[in-house]
Amino acid sequence: MADHDTLILSDLHLGSEVSRATDALRLLESRRYRQLVLLGDIFSDLNFRRLKGEHWQFLSAIRKLSNPRRRTKVVWVEGNHDHGLSNIMSHLVGVPVYQRYVWEYAGIRHMAVHGHQFDRFVSKNYLISRVGEQIYYQLQKIDSRHKVVTRHLDKFNTRWLRLTDKVARGAIHDARAGKVQRVFCGHTHVATERHEDGISYYNSGSWVGDSATYITIGEEGVTIHEYDADSRGAHHRYPREERIPLSAETADLFEPAGLHTYAGYESLRC
Repeated sequence: MADHDTLILSDLHLGSEVSRATDALRLLESRRYRQLVLLGDIFSDLNFRRLKGEHWQFLSAIRKLSNPRRRTKVVWVEGNHDHGLSNIMSHLVGVPVYQRYVWEYAGIRHMAVHGHQFDRFVSKNYLISRVGEQIYYQLQKIDSRHKVVTRHLDKFNTRWLRLTDKVARGAIHDARAGKVQRVFCGHTHVATERHEDGISYYNSGSWVGDSATYITIGEEGVTIHEYDADSRGAHHRYPREERIPLSAETADLFEPAGLHTYAGYESLRC
């Protein structure tokens, strides 16, 4: 019997110098779950030459999990860094790739979407974002062993763009339109939990910083966890964010960016 119905992780950024692929693999091997949702930006970019041994090991584990004999459903939700890899992923690791993934559990509609759709800077400045990513990658290569500078820049970028609030507001707005009660995103690299008008929003954080976080869904509800590498894969509950109602400033809300919007959303394949 599975420990959880669903396990969600995002923003592993395979190919990046700061990717914690080994820790993510240990997590997958230490938990039992019926469904695994890879919530976008599993890759850093389209350059597979940057993948290290531990990155390929993670992908190999995903392929094994997707084997029908394992009875574990694995789905991949496309992130902005994964864009253009959907066909490759379907063949390389044998999992379906979605722009938006919707499912029902315990009578509750759940929706997973990476979250870049609600980030107006990324949606309107694609080329500039790509150039910035390449500069960031070069900084990772010359940074110290613990990548202190690049991890600090990652946090600064999220605060400067106010991504945490923007993505949360856009996701809740989208969930309301689709009659969804729980919505899950990544993209911001900040684990977050917020609630508004019967809709619960969760962000799964990332696997590139000092704090690696993931989400589980089960009979106990939804829980954000922090992975503890020093305790050989021990896990503990992530301190939840204060439940503050979100502002309704429509000027900063998302633009659809290719997602079809209609009442009663269904999963949308790439």
